[in-house]
Amino acid sequence: MDDRSPASAMQGFLRSRRSIRKFTGEPVSADVLREILESACFAPSAHGMQPWRFAIVENQSARDALGLALTDQMRRDMQAEPAPAAEIAQRVQRSRQRIAEAPVLLLLCRDVEALRVHAVEEDLMAIQSVAMAGLQLMLAAQAHGLGANWICWPLYAQAETIRALNLPETWQPQGMVFLGHPAEQPKEKVLRPLSELTKTI
Repeated sequence: MDDRSPASAMQGFLRSRRSIRKFTGEPVSADVLREILESACFAPSAHGMQPWRFAIVENQSARDALGLALTDQMRRDMQAEPAPAAEIAQRVQRSRQRIAEAPVLLLLCRDVEALRVHAVEEDLMAIQSVAMAGLQLMLAAQAHGLGANWICWPLYAQAETIRALNLPETWQPQGMVFLGHPAEQPKEKVLRPLSELTKTI
């Protein structure tokens, strides 16, 4: 493939995506954020139902409530392992700080009513659809020179997250994305050989 071709450039862009965990203090403009979310909505979804819902958590008191809800559950889970008390305290503090300091905090939910019929398979397809919107969102952010990190903490405390943010009861939290201007150079990705991951039938 010609390294100068549009296809080659796009492949390079897709392969350059990395999770970014440290951000500068530079804000993300409302127009850029809107464009990113609009691009995310072009992700494929089962039956075209578009079950994704986005909560933009800006208010600091809402962030504090979310951090408390998530880390309280995190603490209980780690105590049940059991993990050392110092390790639990450190992780709780670090997690709350990340939630408080993320330039943009987006909660990705699926609307449990956005189903063609109620069935386990339909639930799974809706969850898959939200995940695809999440990836499209992160790639759209990268196109703007931003970094992003997908966080799964809300999966462990869905009811608590809904209460903390006063979300509609039908908005089932699936994950959240921290987004902002990168303040780090991510490590090179180490991937398993494609031969281990594929089978020609």
